[in-house]
Amino acid sequence: MNDSAGVPDIFDRAARRLRRTRAAPGFAAFDFLRAEMLDGIADRLLDVKRAFADVLDLGCFDGGFVAPPGATVTRCDASAAFAGIAGGIVAEEDRLPFAPGSFDLVVSAGVLDSVNDLPGALIQARRALRPDGLFLAAFTGAGSLATLRAALREAEGERPAARIHPQIDVRSAGDLLVRAGFALPVADSETLTVRYSGLGGLLRDLRGMAATNVLAGRAPLRRDTLARASEAFAARADADGKTPERFEIVYMTGWAPAPSQPQPAKRGSATASLAAALRQKP
Repeated sequence: MNDSAGVPDIFDRAARRLRRTRAAPGFAAFDFLRAEMLDGIADRLLDVKRAFADVLDLGCFDGGFVAPPGATVTRCDASAAFAGIAGGIVAEEDRLPFAPGSFDLVVSAGVLDSVNDLPGALIQARRALRPDGLFLAAFTGAGSLATLRAALREAEGERPAARIHPQIDVRSAGDLLVRAGFALPVADSETLTVRYSGLGGLLRDLRGMAATNVLAGRAPLRRDTLARASEAFAARADADGKTPERFEIVYMTGWAPAPSQPQPAKRGSATASLAAALRQKP
């Protein structure tokens, strides 16, 4: 079932595939942000004391995710180039072809921030899990690229164009997990700061990791605007001449519901009154 039917496209699907196709051959030189995400996912997996047999690497890039020992991994990516490198299949995150209950672990790093129907994608990921299956994801969220955003706003004056993707904060990420039907949802974040000698280095990294603007109806960046943005970016440099840029990584953890999981107490089942407890003196 396609939960994305009727949902308007915020992102240009064709442009997104093209960006990923162009980035694929040289991605290994620009994978630092995804590597950070994969490290965070690996740390969270270490806290889970169970085995996984069937794993989905959702948005696999070049196949850098290392699955738990003994697991069979299915990799998929919106780009045929990345899917080919990783030995996977071509599929968009909100248009998954997998049968319900196909996996006991779904991992996604670095792609959910540019999915048109993110709620639908999460629902499909949850359906693809078996009962008590685990979902782990990471993506760049609210607070990322604050310096770039400010430099572009300054360069374009009173009418800045939309050039940076809408960003999801931790609280919204948790709400999305609940909305998608995950049990025991957890959302948290970590910050990665990278220092650049100039705006060109940041833009080169964003192109290399397939993270440039793919908003539908985006306007081209004129040379004079880019020049002003470069000046504004450089003006925010520290004493060493380098400008810090922030990447906020949001992590999502959720479980496919199962009868064996801890359940919240039913409403009205409390045996003591909160008002009475508050009236008690120490």
